[in-house]
Amino acid sequence: MTPPRAASAASAQLMAQLAQATARQGHGGKGALVAAAGQATGLSRATVYRRLKEFTVQGERRRRSDAGASSVTRQEALQISAALMRSQRKGGKQLLSVARALDELRCQGLVRCERIHPETGEVRLLSASAVERALRTYGLHPAQLLRPTPCTEMKSLHPNHVWQIDASLCVLYYLSNGQKGQRGGLQVLEADKFYKNKPRALERVQSERVWRYVVTDHYSGSIFVHYVLGAESALNLAESFIAAINARCVLGTPDPFHGVPFILMMDMGSANTSGLFKNLARRLGVQLMPHAPGNARATGQVEKAQDIVERCFESTLKGQAVGSLQALNLSAYCWARSFNATARHSRHGHTRLHQWLGITPEQLRIAPGVQMCRELLTHEPELRKVSPRLTVEFKGLEYDVRDVPAVSVGEKLRVTYNPYAQEAACIVYTDADGREALHTVPLVQRDEAGFRVDAPVIGQQWASARTTPLQANRQQVEQLGQPQQLGQPQQLGQLPAQPPASAETGRADPAGGSAAPAARPQPMQLPSELPHSEPLFGRRLAPLRQVREAKLPIPLPKKGQPLPLAAKVVAPTRAERTLTLFEASRELAEHLGAPLEPARLALLRQLCPQGLPESELPAMAERLAARPALRVIASAR
Repeated sequence: MTPPRAASAASAQLMAQLAQATARQGHGGKGALVAAAGQATGLSRATVYRRLKEFTVQGERRRRSDAGASSVTRQEALQISAALMRSQRKGGKQLLSVARALDELRCQGLVRCERIHPETGEVRLLSASAVERALRTYGLHPAQLLRPTPCTEMKSLHPNHVWQIDASLCVLYYLSNGQKGQRGGLQVLEADKFYKNKPRALERVQSERVWRYVVTDHYSGSIFVHYVLGAESALNLAESFIAAINARCVLGTPDPFHGVPFILMMDMGSANTSGLFKNLARRLGVQLMPHAPGNARATGQVEKAQDIVERCFESTLKGQAVGSLQALNLSAYCWARSFNATARHSRHGHTRLHQWLGITPEQLRIAPGVQMCRELLTHEPELRKVSPRLTVEFKGLEYDVRDVPAVSVGEKLRVTYNPYAQEAACIVYTDADGREALHTVPLVQRDEAGFRVDAPVIGQQWASARTTPLQANRQQVEQLGQPQQLGQPQQLGQLPAQPPASAETGRADPAGGSAAPAARPQPMQLPSELPHSEPLFGRRLAPLRQVREAKLPIPLPKKGQPLPLAAKVVAPTRAERTLTLFEASRELAEHLGAPLEPARLALLRQLCPQGLPESELPAMAERLAARPALRVIASAR
């Protein structure tokens, strides 16, 4: 019996000789040699050909001249691809095949997808497989178009630099309150009770559905989980965020993961972008960064954290007795603390807690407490006026605003709480980018005498007040308006003295001359030119230049009538005034020297129901003085 190694060597030698022989044969002679070799070795024809390739140098296959060309035009490929993409479901199911789409578009005359035979001129319709190859050649196949778009990897600088938050509905659980004889606590949504054909069953437990808020630190990957009831709302978002940023103890052990982030990334949901949560973020100095709709990969870390919580934590809830929401959150806190401390992250290769503990004191911003955060949730900045000492009052305290940019006396600033320092406040202003920013102002410290602690001492120190922007502007305006040469401006010329009256003027001579008949008056004599004043603004502005250089029309003189100065001026007569009963009683009381009695008031009202003329006032006073006062005597019963 031939050893296997020797048989293998003989077979290899035979194949080498066969390869040399077939290389020398022309077209058609290779098959006879392969058949003879098969009979000699007992191998099949296909096996001989396969073994022969190992000892034959294959030449490079020539590319077809029409390689890459297709009878399907790009416009036709676009039409077919659009039809296929419209039938694509969200779950990835393709409702329309290439063959059906091709038939429908051909019937409507939108595509032809045909080929003409070059020799016979026969028109042949392309098959569905040929059209599908054309779609892939053009890069328009749905499998190609549905591939993920390229993305850019972003990084954060340190722990608590960037957080991500996301809400998700727990599809398997609801928290029952135990009414109607049912067992309370966390319940499982059984498939035989809750499915699409029983919508009312889901409506009954809609308010008891459990929502899950997951927070992740982008730098370390640390996870925080918080459960709420109801729905995704601004209040639930705020409560979950407040629970995440504040320090907490879980079963007597502090949880290291806490603090206020600098940037918070989230989706564009109505709850996340509400004014309530935006107000809280502004007060805490957190920059909200919602990603564009449909770009869930921007917050892919928290999306993956949702999957981790659902698989690693919620999968164990069936074996636990959870009776309330507080118990559920306590279990979630314990699991998150353990997971952050033990599970290694694939990006940095350390545990999430190990990576987060590298935070510095400047990077860890301590939250002001749950109650203060809830107050900041609804607090709006209050307007406060800047005093001449460059201070503002807020909540009964005085704060120094000298370092606020562009502050001026009398200006109103928006003041709010400082969540990170109790002895400071924040000034809300708009920065150059149009975003709301906070400027911290310190509390004014005063001594037992009521003076500022940092005020200069009289006779020992001297410190001038800071120049505000308004003061700088005023000084610049005053300097610009000063003339270059100071001097007394020329005054308007004095009117010339009137000449002595002559016989022609008809006026009385001041020296005692005789008067002549009146003649036509002469116009007033004024200076022929306007006085020149000192130019201002570096001789760029000359007062009244536009008046001197104006081209005004010269009207013709108009005839008029002389004013009759000797006319008697009659003073206008004043109409008699009628006094009301109240005014008349007051005037009569002054005439009589005593207030009017009820009897006299009744008489006055009887005599003058429409009022008393002012001229009849003395006569009425005499009548009332002569009439004796009436007495009213009560009748006995």
